Amino acid sequence: MNDAITVLPLLLLMLAIGGFAGVVAGLLGVGGGIVLVPAFYYAFTSLGYPPENLMQICVATSLATIVVTSLRSVQKHHQRGAVDWSILRNWAIPIGLGALIGVVTATGVKSTALMYVFGILGSLVGLYMAFGRADWRLGASLPGGIGRVVTGLVLGCLSVLMGIGGGSFGVPMMTLYGQSIHRAVATAAGFGLIIAVPSVMGFLLSGWGLEKPPLTFGLVNLPAFAVVVAMTMITAPLGVRLSHAMNPKPLKRVFAGFIMLMALNMLRKAAGL
Repeated sequence: MNDAITVLPLLLLMLAIGGFAGVVAGLLGVGGGIVLVPAFYYAFTSLGYPPENLMQICVATSLATIVVTSLRSVQKHHQRGAVDWSILRNWAIPIGLGALIGVVTATGVKSTALMYVFGILGSLVGLYMAFGRADWRLGASLPGGIGRVVTGLVLGCLSVLMGIGGGSFGVPMMTLYGQSIHRAVATAAGFGLIIAVPSVMGFLLSGWGLEKPPLTFGLVNLPAFAVVVAMTMITAPLGVRLSHAMNPKPLKRVFAGFIMLMALNMLRKAAGL
């Protein structure tokens, strides 16, 4: 009975969080992870769970949802012929290794350090969403050789430390090197799988013996994972329909501001203010 009383408020919060993340993902084409991590942190802390190791649980649970949502996204984009499988093959190893480095780093640092990482990088993502231009370029083609290795390692590692898939970093990276936005979005969904699968396996093997919310396996909270995935599947098509009925550009800037507010709030909490 006590377990049911403890889990029920968590489930109700996750229903709202998953519904919102799904609409945002469908409406603006951004991954839900950048919404889920701060939302999970707020939900767990508001329910009275101690802040120690909470960010690791938020990051791991967010990445677990990305395994499911990225797989579904890749399938749909592949049906339209939009996924560049040659990019995925060439980038899979460095991104996957970077994800594993991210797991080792995340489980070896304090929760506060991850809050700072999320706050700083989330602010940068928000600024890029608000002010980035489609004609910005770093080169005519994606990096090869050592450039690919270094970029893939950094992309995979930072994505895991933030608990996000491939979209927030992968899409800007590919468009800055001349890939079309549609090809970049579709292929970045594959990045999400490459990042999430090995990292979730690592997180499932971590965190045993720590004080955690109920039904947390390793560092993945199972109620949050199940409810958010279900709600995202339901509400993402609604976001897609809204995107066709509304002008997404001003909405994207509003959401960029929302991301920066969440990121700055995370920095405020990390600093104990």
